[in-house]
Amino acid sequence: MNWRDIPSLSALKAFEATARLGSFSAAARELNVTHAAIAQHVRGLEAEFGAELAFREGTGMALTEAGRALSLSLGEGFGTIASGVRDIRALKQNQPLKVSLTATFAENWLMPRIGAFWAEHPDIEVALQPSNAVVDMRRDGFDLAIRYGHGEWAGLEAELLVHANYVVVACPELAAKTNDTSMLGLCSLPWVFEAGRMEQRVWAEEVGLDLSCTTSIDLPTNSLVLSATRGGAGLSIQTRAMVEGDLQRGTLVCLQEAPVSTLGYYLATRPVPRSDALKTFIRWLKSAAA
Repeated sequence: MNWRDIPSLSALKAFEATARLGSFSAAARELNVTHAAIAQHVRGLEAEFGAELAFREGTGMALTEAGRALSLSLGEGFGTIASGVRDIRALKQNQPLKVSLTATFAENWLMPRIGAFWAEHPDIEVALQPSNAVVDMRRDGFDLAIRYGHGEWAGLEAELLVHANYVVVACPELAAKTNDTSMLGLCSLPWVFEAGRMEQRVWAEEVGLDLSCTTSIDLPTNSLVLSATRGGAGLSIQTRAMVEGDLQRGTLVCLQEAPVSTLGYYLATRPVPRSDALKTFIRWLKSAAA
């Protein structure tokens, strides 16, 4: 198909409406333009084709043979387009929201809260895909990613959901074994780290924890680290948002806390129009984090 061979789509819409409704005035009302604009479009098509398409008959318009042929083609073509658009909209409406997030955030922040969202919006299905991998949102079809960092990812728009300041936590029984909660004093206690998560170790060394002098174990996921910490296996470094519930319940106590920074969990979306379902979910997330 060569678009240069096709007249203005606005003109074709004007003629299709005129042919279907029988007058310039009715077509103008449907397309929300003036009578003169419809007439100008139709006459412009006639000039381009070198053939009369419609003529006045009584109070309306009648079609010539060429006009009837064009009307039939446009009706079928625009009908196919309308059907395709409806199918795409229905497909999107029936698909769940795909959300990428870390397993730690899902387990410790989102899951204790999301029941309220499902109760309020039973018609919105949310498909959570926990993973530490940074997904390609466009290629993999994700509507939303909840990511940890400073909010800067190429090609994405990011809004801060919750600050993620680091805290050193322990179960109350282990915390009671020391009166010195400085990083130097905490060196004597055992530690638990997530294997491969270097930002925790970097932060610890920056605030004075000498890792070479500590006894520590590495576990494959932060969920296991938290379980071990609750059970008294050692101290761990967590983002405050992940352990806020534990701190409120008293299952963990905070021994050290980092100052506020731009680090946090961000809502990352592609720069495309958002569906109503996605807007509703993002509003709820912000409300839950407030």
